[in-house]
Amino acid sequence: MPQIHDFMKKYIYLLLSVFVFASCTEDVKFNTPAFQGLKDNVFWRSQNYTAYTKINGDLIIEGGLGAEKVSLKMPSPIPQTYILGVNDQVTASYSDVFANTVPKFTTGTNLGNGQIVITEFDVKNSTISGTFRFTAVNENAGDGEKSELHFTEGVFYKIPYTPKVNF
Repeated sequence: MPQIHDFMKKYIYLLLSVFVFASCTEDVKFNTPAFQGLKDNVFWRSQNYTAYTKINGDLIIEGGLGAEKVSLKMPSPIPQTYILGVNDQVTASYSDVFANTVPKFTTGTNLGNGQIVITEFDVKNSTISGTFRFTAVNENAGDGEKSELHFTEGVFYKIPYTPKVNF
């Protein structure tokens, strides 16, 4: 009789194991295109995004989440590393139009730091991909207001690109 009891125990354990592993499956959703990062160590993912070249040749990559907007500006879409905080040709900014004082955090000449790396500019499919990280300074910081904003581990992946916009 102990042999049947051992067999039944093994069978029950096997059956339970199958149910446990079957319930651990996960539906994987791919986030393509994507514009996301860590805003002050909190995950931030845009709901809308765009990339375009202004008439003066500046490339703008934007991501928005509700009233929040992150904007990356550089002089061209050529894949390379663009350093922030050196000049006004390469900048990163963050704004929230529903905040009390409408803070705008930005980089510029001797203002903030970081980098934007364009890893792929796909002319055929009109998309752009890369990474970013930056520390931006509050343009209007007063007493008690947040003076800096940090974006780390930023990624923009296969963002639709429009060649020229007249503004």
